[in-house]
Amino acid sequence: DFYVTEALLGIKILCLTQLRKDGKKLYYFDEQQRRVAVRRIYNRVIFDELEKRSDLACEFRFQDEVDVEWVGHPNWFFRISKYALPFFGSCKFVPATYFLNELNEYPTDLENYVLKPLFSFAGMGVKINVTKADLDEIKDPHNYILQKKVHYKPIIATPNEAAKCEIRMMAVWLPDAPKPLLVNNICRMSKGEMVGVRYNKDKDWVGGTVCFFEQTKDSEAEK
Repeated sequence: DFYVTEALLGIKILCLTQLRKDGKKLYYFDEQQRRVAVRRIYNRVIFDELEKRSDLACEFRFQDEVDVEWVGHPNWFFRISKYALPFFGSCKFVPATYFLNELNEYPTDLENYVLKPLFSFAGMGVKINVTKADLDEIKDPHNYILQKKVHYKPIIATPNEAAKCEIRMMAVWLPDAPKPLLVNNICRMSKGEMVGVRYNKDKDWVGGTVCFFEQTKDSEAEK
């Protein structure tokens, strides 16, 4: 996707270690060693993976205040994430979710809950089958949530076993717009215990696709 984005949109692929700082300005050196100013960043960094790379010598850190426009600000990863779920309270569209450190006692039906680190990526550290012993062992409960399980039904027919799916709605938020605008979606399919590549290594007919929604007269009227 990096190479296609560069080919179609002209967005430069750049390693974090290549960014240089001059006060609040960012720049890099191109192939001809010319200094090129960075004004916008299409941010694709996965932070829990970045934390594990102690070998990277970076002049710029994501906590630095710099004069750039972000397409995907680093804070979004933390604000629009699992951290937001407990604040939705009794919303019927969100599974009941609790910060682990705010629970006075554990639910008696832990088999119906899943344990998730707040800021992990691609299912890292998630425990599907939770026990009281698992929860008692956690040294930093403020960094975890306990969430009611969502049971995915395998309803997508494939040449062998049926697949589960989740639909992610993709939105953009223009600078002066009052709210985000839905522009696309992605349907991720799985035959494993969770959705993700590592849970489907021995499976086939899984991956991602796009969903098309039928427009009805009633839904048109609702607009």
